[in-house]
Parts: sequence; C-alpha cells; structure tokens
Amino acid sequence: MSLFIDVKVAPEIAKDTAAAKKLAEVCPVGIFEVSPQGQSQVVEPNLDECTLCELCLAIGTPGQVKVIKLYDDNRVLARS
Repeated sequence: MSLFIDVKVAPEIAKDTAAAKKLAEVCPVGIFEVSPQGQSQVVEPNLDECTLCELCLAIGTPGQVKVIKLYDDNRVLARS
C-alpha cells in the first residue's frame, strides 16, 4: 500500500490493450505495466515514485485515469 499516491484507471481503459501499452510507455517511474492478458495493471510498489508529471492523464478521455494525492485530503488529479 502506498503512502502518498493512489491511481485509478477506468475499466474501459484498463481493458484496452493499446491504452494499457500507452500508460506503460508514458510513465517515467513504471507505475503501469501490461498484463499477459493485455490489460493495464498498477505496479503498487512504484506508486510512491509518482512525480505528478500528469502524462498518464492524457490517456483516454478526461477522468479515465486519476491520480489521488493521499497526503492532500485525497485531492484528485484528473484531466478535465
């Protein structure tokens, strides 16, 4: 369990192989990986490495990927 950050990916993005690959590609700290089934998975041990670069937020439509700041009253970073 992370201390600082949580990430939520909407099921329609998580199940989309192309989107899963994009998430894994854009994240500079390896928070996302592609499962053998081609779905996006969050690599929990890497969550607290998040640099808040917001590159993952550009995948999918607004709100499908959210970064939750656990240290800031669960403030959500999401593309609007």
